[in-house]
Amino acid sequence: MLRRVSVDSLMPYVGVFILIFTGSAFFPQVLSVDYLTQQLQIAAFLGLLATGATIVILLGHIDLSVPWVLTGAAILSTALVGSGNPVLGALAIPAALAFGALIGMINAAGVAILRIPSMVWTLAMNSMLLGLAVLNTGGFNPRGESSELMITMASGDLLGLPVSFLIWIVISLALTWLLTRTPFGRYLRSIGYNEKATFLSGVSTPSVLFAAFAIAGMCSALGGVMLAGYANQAYQSMGDPFLLPTIAAVVIGGTSILGGRGGLFGTIGGALFITLLTSILSVMQIGDAWRNIIFGVIILVMLLFQTLRKGAPT
Repeated sequence: MLRRVSVDSLMPYVGVFILIFTGSAFFPQVLSVDYLTQQLQIAAFLGLLATGATIVILLGHIDLSVPWVLTGAAILSTALVGSGNPVLGALAIPAALAFGALIGMINAAGVAILRIPSMVWTLAMNSMLLGLAVLNTGGFNPRGESSELMITMASGDLLGLPVSFLIWIVISLALTWLLTRTPFGRYLRSIGYNEKATFLSGVSTPSVLFAAFAIAGMCSALGGVMLAGYANQAYQSMGDPFLLPTIAAVVIGGTSILGGRGGLFGTIGGALFITLLTSILSVMQIGDAWRNIIFGVIILVMLLFQTLRKGAPT
């Protein structure tokens, strides 16, 4: 099993090097430090979303509320900053993270207590968040602005590396420790393999689900805060383009969509691969429709690859 995970998680990194050197043959700027640094900055936004998605997918579930948890957190944080009240402005980021955790726990309640399939429940939550946002803004772009801290988190640099990238890596390392060195991580993977058997062994599976979905919600919310800092505003549907790339990054990183197998090391590579691929497709002036087709094909190919490897003799 360890050998399989290692091979699967290394594949996106191989893909990244192939993209860099293939792309540089047509666009020499791909090898420039400025270009690669910019890609690390942009990858951090997708990477945070994919980090949270990995936690949920390891459970054998999926969170389709990512787009509007992201957008809702961005709207909330910029509205608090734009209120002009220093106290509310200081609470912008904590409030956004609390919002993400709350939505995550509501998602967990639907899945763990009401036993509604996660795909259905989280998609419904995404739709309701969309409706609430439209009611709140009247269909117009929300008012507000980003704080200096939000802008620094999104666009600042430290020792030549983007602050956003460093935040993403620190969070990934902390969650990797949680997944590999604590009972929570063992229980989470065990639920992904067989939830019923894990429950019968005495594990409080609802508690694990609540914690996992809350972590995913906070990752999505933090991604929204940083995107708002990058754009210096929040806007309607800012999270919609991220759903398919988020799932693609997780699957490309070797995490099984059925749960129980995978990790954040592969997800980091998957996010870098998707970001670089998107950039190169943009330079080649490939439209959004074809990009979605390409992402869909990549997901299907990786799922097929995982299925074949799972059935292969060891």
